[in-house]
Amino acid sequence: MTSKQQAESAIQTLLDYLEGDTSDREGLIKTPKRVIDSWDEVFAGYAQNAEDILEATFNGEGYDGIVLLRDIEFHSTCEHHLQPFKGRAHVAYIPTERIVGISKLARIVELHGRRLQNQERITKGIADDLETHLSPLGCAVIIEAAHGCMQCRGVGKQNAIMTTSSMRGVFFDKSEARAELMQLIHSRPL
Repeated sequence: MTSKQQAESAIQTLLDYLEGDTSDREGLIKTPKRVIDSWDEVFAGYAQNAEDILEATFNGEGYDGIVLLRDIEFHSTCEHHLQPFKGRAHVAYIPTERIVGISKLARIVELHGRRLQNQERITKGIADDLETHLSPLGCAVIIEAAHGCMQCRGVGKQNAIMTTSSMRGVFFDKSEARAELMQLIHSRPL
């Protein structure tokens, strides 16, 4: 396991590469510590697991409609370029017997977002967790995000939005369920 001191030293090496002889200027002296402290927060998803988040469920009392939490904002970091990407996730499921508190849906998005990632893995991971821990009739995850690796380097497209989806169970099998979900996602906000 790499120590915090080793990680700070690695950041100092990167600063020396970028700044050359000026990496010891006043504004950069504490940068390695600040970077590692911020990464501890930004990548907190590695210290969490889905089972802990989704373990507390409640009796669904016969509810068999769509449960949707939409527009869950998130930030993540592209594992290919260490560039940020951010967007919003729409997470839905149709319960069988048990429901989960809505904050748990946002927390599961955070768990996956706060790791080195690609958008496809976040989408699939959230759907996998819902299937595994809630056993719903169906679940759906749709993520829309803007990627820093496309905006500030390479192709330089500022307004491109990537959309990924994972449809499971009735959302995959039944076009009516999928259509109802899409209507709910695109309904007017409060």
